Amino acid sequence: MSVNLDSEMSSVHKAIKSAAESYNLDTVQMLEKVARLEEAAQYEQSLLYALHQISMEEPNWTFLAAQLYVDELYRQVAETRGYPHDKKYQDFYSLITTLTRRGIYSEELIQAYTKEEIESLGAEIAPERDQFFQYIGLFLLADRYLTRDYEGNLYELPQERFMIIAMTLMQNEERTRRLKYVKEAYWALSHLYMTVATPTLSNAGKSVGQLSSCFIDTVEDSLDGIYLNNWDTARLSKDGGGVGIYLGKVRALGSDIKRFKGNSSGVVPWIRLINDTAVSVDQLGQRQGAVAVYLDIFHKDIMNGFLDVKTNNGDERRKAHDIFTGVSIPDLFMERLEEVDENGRSVGEWHTFCPHQVKQLMGWKDEQGVELGMEDFYDEYDEKFFTEKYLEAVAHPLLPRKTYRAMDIMARVMISQLETGTPFMFYRDEVNRQNPNKHVRGKGRTAIFCSNLCTEITQNMSATTIIKEYQDVEGNLVIVRKPGDFVVCNLSSINLAKTVRDNVLERLIPIQMRMLDNVIDLNSITVGQAAVTNKKYRAVGLGTFGWHHLLAREEIYWESAEAVSYADRLYEDIAYYTIRSSMELAKEKGSYSQFAGSEWQTGDYFTRKGYNSERWNKLANEISAYGVRNGWMMAIAPNSSTAKIGGSTDGIDPLYAVEYAEEKKNFKFKVTAPDLDHRTYNYYRRTRHVLDQLWSIRQNAARQRHIDQSISFNLYVRHDIKAKDLLQLHLEAWRLGLKTSYYVRSTSQSELAECEACHS
Repeated sequence: MSVNLDSEMSSVHKAIKSAAESYNLDTVQMLEKVARLEEAAQYEQSLLYALHQISMEEPNWTFLAAQLYVDELYRQVAETRGYPHDKKYQDFYSLITTLTRRGIYSEELIQAYTKEEIESLGAEIAPERDQFFQYIGLFLLADRYLTRDYEGNLYELPQERFMIIAMTLMQNEERTRRLKYVKEAYWALSHLYMTVATPTLSNAGKSVGQLSSCFIDTVEDSLDGIYLNNWDTARLSKDGGGVGIYLGKVRALGSDIKRFKGNSSGVVPWIRLINDTAVSVDQLGQRQGAVAVYLDIFHKDIMNGFLDVKTNNGDERRKAHDIFTGVSIPDLFMERLEEVDENGRSVGEWHTFCPHQVKQLMGWKDEQGVELGMEDFYDEYDEKFFTEKYLEAVAHPLLPRKTYRAMDIMARVMISQLETGTPFMFYRDEVNRQNPNKHVRGKGRTAIFCSNLCTEITQNMSATTIIKEYQDVEGNLVIVRKPGDFVVCNLSSINLAKTVRDNVLERLIPIQMRMLDNVIDLNSITVGQAAVTNKKYRAVGLGTFGWHHLLAREEIYWESAEAVSYADRLYEDIAYYTIRSSMELAKEKGSYSQFAGSEWQTGDYFTRKGYNSERWNKLANEISAYGVRNGWMMAIAPNSSTAKIGGSTDGIDPLYAVEYAEEKKNFKFKVTAPDLDHRTYNYYRRTRHVLDQLWSIRQNAARQRHIDQSISFNLYVRHDIKAKDLLQLHLEAWRLGLKTSYYVRSTSQSELAECEACHS
């Protein structure tokens, strides 16, 4: 069948021709393959045909499918908004006024920008950038994030969503520079050089929802503290946030309550309560809440049900299958795992305690006379504060404890990981040693007790407490809460393969940091103490995705010293540009409130990292003079769905497969590795569960050196891995200074749930 390309073409023919030319495909061949379907202008059949052609041999059919799909989006939006289909993008100002009038967009955009400004920004929208999408990325963006009305009619197109995000995040900038920043943010988003976190991608410009990704709370050992945490968790979950919860201060099973012996039911019933809240309070009607609970490995309940709450064996009345678990681990425990007898048998002993009983009997107090527990200390490099307190507790003759072989506890950890993927690992001493804001608590005093749902956030934490209840003059009952440090995560991520290819890191990161910093002031967080903490530290998490994609493009094998060295160099550059950008923001807008005395201010942060080159010395001096805007700056989130929108590979993870079927509730189609060809294939072909995980750990250690928070780092293992081999992976991660590790993903597990809030 011959095809005349110069004849009048249907809109779908035009999409095919455009995609074929853009990606150096054989236009004539493609048109011939779908022409008979096009005679009836059957879009759905054409799209299905294109999707079925995607394979390792012809991966670029994904771009053709994307062009067919975006053409259908143009048609839907044109019909909804009442303009000719072939105009693609039309009347941006009308879109904003219509959705504002209908209560879908917030009134802030209309109030912040004039009609002339909105029209000028509408003129900046570049429809041709829709060609950057692969099919799966465009599908996810349209399915989950583009704005629809209350009846489900599509109103927004991809470039409009990007422009709305840019306008929202820049609305409070100084007026003479604001449009320049909006255009720069739009440049970054529309070229897919970066993505914003799921809440920002979905909610920016909207009348409902907040912009931050994850939150972390510390639970006080009281009935008030437990139930107020549950209330706060419910409110955050309703708005789409993932929540991490530290339960290490809550008394253990069998402890006393008001001097009545043996009455405490321990942490497991409270975990079940949290589990029920997560299931009951869904996230904007899209999915159930997502919560991770952390416990110290020296807490008496660690072996009293905590490590078994997600497994399928045992008493179902003590199970919580819908939450995630994490274990906070000191160096001393890992050292005990390495203690062996002459036969090589592990003999290290480990004691577990009730935190309430520790406070009752040990008498440790801070300068204000507040009782302290074992969890309130960590080991520095030169002084072993936690170890001293732990050994002091062990030596106390009246302090109850349960004693185990350390290896028996670790075996339970690993059994649960191979079955459920959890618990996550949190290396508490390393986290606190590397904390640039440890000054607020004092040397050797724990400021960070756990991480978040996806293990990349490490910020100062403390419990919120009720300090007074009274009746006001109007008869209202008032509860006064003293806010603790309730951690907030504000995330976005660099698309490594694209930014490195186009050499735009130095241009990208300043606008990205400005966008992240502005989220803090624009956000509407329903939990007051979280809002207070957010502005106190102004913490953000600039991250990355597309690491395996980048290695393939650069022709670097995953299992190589070259990959480790490359991670070290690249992430040092990212750290430099990020910290410098925060310094420039501080020059303009001021430092975060706790800057004085921090390691940013003293320069200890740079000394500890070994940053002593000319550029780093210059930056450290500038920071001493001008400050930094953000107390924490970098964190690498999982980035699964948003990495697909960006057309790249997940986070720092190796590829799942060179070719695979992507399947969710409402779709199934083939996906291939990005930029797959005869050259990159060799660097992709060894995938997740085949790769030697020791190389992944080494890469991540090199990367972690430059990240002031942490990294969502998965271990991929075979289901039949030997216990000693999995143990060696954990020991190597700890020895090399990893702060956290995320899932242990075994080949026997079904696909594990991700925290979509942290996708950025």
